[in-house]
Amino acid sequence: MEHIALDDIYIRLFLAMVLGMILGVERFIAHKTAGMRTYTLVSLGSALFVIISQQVISSVENIAFDPMRIAAQIVAAAGFLGVGAIVRHENNQISGLTTASGLWVAAGIGMAAGFGLYKIAGLVTGLGLFTFVVLWFIEQQIRKIPIKEKLDHPL
Repeated sequence: MEHIALDDIYIRLFLAMVLGMILGVERFIAHKTAGMRTYTLVSLGSALFVIISQQVISSVENIAFDPMRIAAQIVAAAGFLGVGAIVRHENNQISGLTTASGLWVAAGIGMAAGFGLYKIAGLVTGLGLFTFVVLWFIEQQIRKIPIKEKLDHPL
C-alpha cells in the first residue's frame, strides 16, 4: 500500500469535517444535545484514524496489519459514544436513539472519507439528512392519525 499524498489527506479530512458538520447542523437546528461540533468531530476523528492506519501500513515493511481492525474499533467507539446520548426517563420513555445512531453514521461517513470513498461519504450524508429531516416530517404526520387505545384482539 502506498503513502497517501498530502493533498489527498487534506481533501479526505476536509470532506469528513464538512459532511459531519452538515449532519450536525440539522441536529443543532432540531435542538439536540449532539450538534455541529460533535458530529464534525466524530466524522473527522474517524477519517483521521483510517488515514493513520493506511499511513502506518505503507510505512512499515513486512507487517501483518489489517487496516480493518482500526475501522472495527472506530465502529465500537462510535457505539460507545452514542450510548451516552441515550436517556431513559422516569416515565419509561427513551430519548437519544436517533442522536446515537446519527453519531454512528457520522463515524461511517468519516471512515468512508478517510478511505477516499468520497461518493459513498457524500451519498450517506444525503441519506442521513433525508432521514433526519424528511422522515421526521413523515413521523409527525403519522402521529396525527388517530388509533384505538385498545385493540379488540391482540396482535
